[in-house]
Amino acid sequence: MDKLLLGFFKWRIAHISDKQYTYFLSIVVGVLAAISAIIIKKSAHFISYLLNLAITSQGGNYLYFLYPAIGILIAILFMRFIVKSEPGHGIPGVLFAISRKNGLIKRHNTYSSIIASAFTVGFGGSVGLEGPTVSTGAAIGSNIGQILRLNYKQITLMISLASAAAMAAIFQAPIAGVVFALEVIMIDLTVASIIPLLMATATAVLTSYFVLGQTVAYPVTQTEPFIPSNTLYYVALGVLLGLVSVYFTKVYIASEHIFRRFKSWQMRFIIGSLALGVLIFFFPALYGEGYKSINASLQGDYSVLFKHSIFYDYREIKWVVFMLFVAVILLKAVATSVTFGSGGVGGIFAPALFIGAFTGLFFAVFTNDLGLGDLNPTKFAMVGMGGVIAGILLAPLTGIFLIAEITGGYSFFVPLIIVSTISYATVRIFIHHSVYTYQLAQSGDLLTHNKDKNVLSQMKVGRLIETNFHIIHPGTTLGELVKVIAISKRNIFPVVDANNEFLGHILLDDIRNIMFDNDLYNTPIENIMVMPTFTIAPNESMEEVARKFQESGKYNIVVVQDGKYIGYISRANVFSTYRKKLSEVSDD
Repeated sequence: MDKLLLGFFKWRIAHISDKQYTYFLSIVVGVLAAISAIIIKKSAHFISYLLNLAITSQGGNYLYFLYPAIGILIAILFMRFIVKSEPGHGIPGVLFAISRKNGLIKRHNTYSSIIASAFTVGFGGSVGLEGPTVSTGAAIGSNIGQILRLNYKQITLMISLASAAAMAAIFQAPIAGVVFALEVIMIDLTVASIIPLLMATATAVLTSYFVLGQTVAYPVTQTEPFIPSNTLYYVALGVLLGLVSVYFTKVYIASEHIFRRFKSWQMRFIIGSLALGVLIFFFPALYGEGYKSINASLQGDYSVLFKHSIFYDYREIKWVVFMLFVAVILLKAVATSVTFGSGGVGGIFAPALFIGAFTGLFFAVFTNDLGLGDLNPTKFAMVGMGGVIAGILLAPLTGIFLIAEITGGYSFFVPLIIVSTISYATVRIFIHHSVYTYQLAQSGDLLTHNKDKNVLSQMKVGRLIETNFHIIHPGTTLGELVKVIAISKRNIFPVVDANNEFLGHILLDDIRNIMFDNDLYNTPIENIMVMPTFTIAPNESMEEVARKFQESGKYNIVVVQDGKYIGYISRANVFSTYRKKLSEVSDD
């Protein structure tokens, strides 16, 4: 195999330019990502179809209680005992791989998320398929890059192409796939990236068309154009959706913290599956990814709130209807969170679409019932999906283009822009990172479109520490120091005691005017050493290190941990490493 690859590499270098090679790989990645998206979608829907045959009456509620637990347990056992890996949530893992693992994603991720999420969602876990689809695509892109011996910059491009292609394929939305890669995966919009992105997403969508047919995922009947006089209603809806998005994010993060306290996966599974089963037993609308429920809401139909529900006999009572609306919207966030917490594998796109559609529908129905307006429930359910995508993912463009493409609602761009923008702005008042990025931001592993910050985030203090300094001990005299200076190649001398405690240092420039004065050679170095104002800890971020160099104007800063001497970091080393890293990620 190695000989074949070596022969291929030689042939490729001789006959195909780097640009042509990238274009070819973008098509390959697009096809493979689309195939993975199709498999994951078909598998989950087939499992769901078989199980739903048994749910024919109100007695099916007990199956609603049982099914999700079975699916989650299968996913856990598969991941822990066959794959031998902890279940992941997909996209955050992709972002971490780009930031901290040089874009290297383990090979099992090319299939493990497909199987685990198909069982989780197929058995009714309250999550979606889009996250695992994107992470599977990313794993395919990464592993293609590893097999073909691509460098970091090329592998991250392959990951971005595959992620965009997977998103494009599962939704049949090529522009949304491109925008998703720009906003969420954080690929830079350059000539070197945009053409491969377009090729990958177009290829993925065409592959999806050939296998699944050319359909609109959530068709909307457009009976009237955008009415400008309704602008204030859309603004109000945007604010509401922003608050709902904040609520979802807070619940998701809080749930993650709670489940992390349980060290045993068995305990996490029992508590999470029981909580999910109870929620779905009382509110069957929370079952599964909610594809049918979303489609119903887009037709102004909220009867799914009562289907198979113990509240069915109260469906004509308005206040019960509105209470159920609120309960389902709020509890969907809880159901999604406990699905993840118990060990299920899935994504948050489908829950976001569900919450957005029902919040928009509730807003229109409630406003009309109060006599405050005459709103079209279909329109508000549709733009509601865009608002929640924009709010939860902090990706307004993804919300706008995704909803326009999956509903065919291109004539509603203006209300989509209003609602998505207002929702995003509302969320940013309260939180600064999405459910995908908050953990990465806390650990300093988040990449953004700020290239300086990205390069600094990939640099580690530990790799920049220099230790080729002559250590001076307390009690040493100036005369003894001069002998050390004569053989040293550095101009700074740390003073360290027998316990490795850093006491200060001596700078050559500070003693240059006295070092040849024999009368002062008996002077103890304690009289001439200084304690630096700035020090660096090994766990500090490089952004903080860069700030200290800028503020201090120093060329070397000592690194200490709990008072113990470790070494120094030089401005020159930081700069040269920065330039090297920049060349690795730059498209220039």
